[in-house]
Amino acid sequence: MSDQPISRFPVPDLADLPDDIRARIEAVQEKSGFVPNVFLTLAHRPDEFRAFFAYHDALMDKPGPITKAEREMIVVATSNLNQCQYCVVAHGAILRIRAKDPLIADQVAVNYRKADITPRQRAMLDFAVKVSRHAEEVGDADMEVLRDHGFDDEDIWDIAAISAFFGLSNRMANVTNMRPNAEFFGMAR
Repeated sequence: MSDQPISRFPVPDLADLPDDIRARIEAVQEKSGFVPNVFLTLAHRPDEFRAFFAYHDALMDKPGPITKAEREMIVVATSNLNQCQYCVVAHGAILRIRAKDPLIADQVAVNYRKADITPRQRAMLDFAVKVSRHAEEVGDADMEVLRDHGFDDEDIWDIAAISAFFGLSNRMANVTNMRPNAEFFGMAR
């Protein structure tokens, strides 16, 4: 991409990190072939790193009726609204991989309302966007729309939690000026 730093805050050396954080980063590097910049940026504050990734994993890795690809759709759609380049690019790559579709991430990022998604997924993203932008307006009617598409209360909680969590993530990525890794741009295209 460029010679720009990956964060405007100090980025620790891998060797200087606590053992548990270094091990997690090395495992990601082994699996993906590179270290996503989010890991290095957030490692600046080890306690927050641990809390962030524990909640991330609880939301994004759980089995259930909302697929892992659909969870990534929520991230991409809401991160676009929050103008988070890092999350749109990185989670767009993950969405392409999980959906096995080289086009879906770009469609969802630009305008999910015109993307090749199901009515159920559109309702899910409509709700996620509302949580991201106007959570104070969420009401019983929103819940009914989701229930009409087969979502139960636990699913609705998950959609809201993913949207809310990535609101935090998007804001921190923007404040830190986190740069997407070049590797993400070409993945699963």
